[in-house]
Amino acid sequence: SDFRCYPWCNPGGLKLSGLGPSCSPECFQYRGTMDVFSKIARQEGIFRLWRGTAASLALAVPTVGIYLPSYDLLRNWIEEYSDHSYPKLRPYAPLIAGSIARSLACITCSPIELARTRMQAFKQSSGGAKPPGMWKTMLGVLSSRQSISHPENLQTTRGYHLLWTGMGAQLARDVPFSAICWMVLEPTRRHLLGLLAGEQSNAAVIMGANFSAGFIAGVISSGATCPLDVAKTRRQIEASRALDC
Repeated sequence: SDFRCYPWCNPGGLKLSGLGPSCSPECFQYRGTMDVFSKIARQEGIFRLWRGTAASLALAVPTVGIYLPSYDLLRNWIEEYSDHSYPKLRPYAPLIAGSIARSLACITCSPIELARTRMQAFKQSSGGAKPPGMWKTMLGVLSSRQSISHPENLQTTRGYHLLWTGMGAQLARDVPFSAICWMVLEPTRRHLLGLLAGEQSNAAVIMGANFSAGFIAGVISSGATCPLDVAKTRRQIEASRALDC
């Protein structure tokens, strides 16, 4: 059958004059992950699945560069402090260090995260305009008119604080994620290393223990914070959707 689902078509099969072609309501309904992949590839092209890769790479470097060193420094400091002054605090060192380190990384990199989310949520217009890149997307956030195709005409009347739109929801997702992840990962890794390694540890055993502990911690923390991830994504794209209507 003819697959008539265009990014700019009218929902519900309504034929509205001057507003582009109509399409089936199924074009806007997804039945699962593979259905999302299939419809995006057929409607907008296979490379649309990699939309926002540049922003993801630009986000990964500063995030990891801030997050992991901060976590190690804070965890070591808290463990040293607990050994000398408050031993009961030591089991909670990964939780506290992970929460603070993730907060620093989120606050610093929130504008890039916002740009990536909006780039991935971008819908192609009927005019076939080229999707904006990371910098144009960030400029569009600042613009009261969202004129991303003419950045020289932008009027930054809303203030730079808009680049941190959705940061509260992002912190509400990432901080509990990191706290749960490190709180589960560290003791699980030590336990697995104690069971598997013994006195004859090797690279394969250590790698297997790290992988298993990371997998368990990732599953638990992702499942616990998934609703917060949905809230963060909706918060970051709601303004751009309102302007597109």
